[in-house]
Amino acid sequence: MRRYLFLYVMTLTIPFFLGLVVWQSVRYANVEREVERLEIQQKEWVKSNKSLIEGIAVLSAAERIEYIAVYELGLSKVMPEHVLQIRIQGGEGH
Repeated sequence: MRRYLFLYVMTLTIPFFLGLVVWQSVRYANVEREVERLEIQQKEWVKSNKSLIEGIAVLSAAERIEYIAVYELGLSKVMPEHVLQIRIQGGEGH
């Protein structure tokens, strides 16, 4: 009787463990696909960030800002002799 009980338990547990292994394999494959998808997305974000940084560098170049100030806004550089500086000397209460 004991022997049949052991065989019965083994007959039920072996398929259970095989099913568990298959389930783990499926989960692993799903996680692996998700990691690949996230790596691709990360590469796209890095590429996009590099492009944005390059754009910022171009748009903030001193030559470009000077061009806009002079030719688009009509501004001009002030000569040093036309600059008036006011200095207030003394401490509190003066």
